[in-house]
Amino acid sequence: MPGAVATGSPWCPTRNDRRHPGRGSAVPDADATPHGFVEYTKRVSPTCLVHLERNRYSVPASFANRPVSLRVYPERIVVAAEGQIVCEHRRIIERSHDRRGQTIYDWRHYLAVIQRKPGALRNGAPFTELPEAFKRLQQHLLRKPGGDREMVEILSLVLQHDEQVVLTAVEMALQAGVPTKVHILNLLHRLVDGRPIAPPVIDAPQALSLAKEPQANVERYDALRQVREARHAS
Repeated sequence: MPGAVATGSPWCPTRNDRRHPGRGSAVPDADATPHGFVEYTKRVSPTCLVHLERNRYSVPASFANRPVSLRVYPERIVVAAEGQIVCEHRRIIERSHDRRGQTIYDWRHYLAVIQRKPGALRNGAPFTELPEAFKRLQQHLLRKPGGDREMVEILSLVLQHDEQVVLTAVEMALQAGVPTKVHILNLLHRLVDGRPIAPPVIDAPQALSLAKEPQANVERYDALRQVREARHAS
């Protein structure tokens, strides 16, 4: 129910409530519900955002144009749908009404979008907050044809693996000077499986050393040619 209050202790409107013109329900201050949350039903916009207190918060793309439950805590907001927690953001509280609202993105929420349209990765606002290692990799990959698609596939690895492990694989590939999807996947699988990254150094025994080092001798090559020509002549 929009505006419903769920708390661990009784809550009632106080003088601290802020009522906005044109809105029928009060939005409590950050300290109005110290032990619970105020719940609203919101519809996610086509751009995967929900609005609260003039600010916008991203929601996973699969919930675009669908209703969700927005639970407003003093320090955070939680989005729930279909009986499960969908995502969570730190709550932005602006005391001044003269400032423009902020848009809070989580780039992971838009992976489904760029999987369909890889080109959106280049100038998409949600991807300006990528971790530094991903940004450096993107600079390398977008220089070559198909780099958009390759970058999207690497970013999507965080849906299947721990994000920190993926970042470690990307950083290792960058340090090795081989920022490619194939090499990153190889490193990632080794990290996940616990296998050593670098091949072991083989110390060849002295028994395998050459007793006599070969020498370049062009005359030997000419001698072989003469023998072969003599055989053809016969």
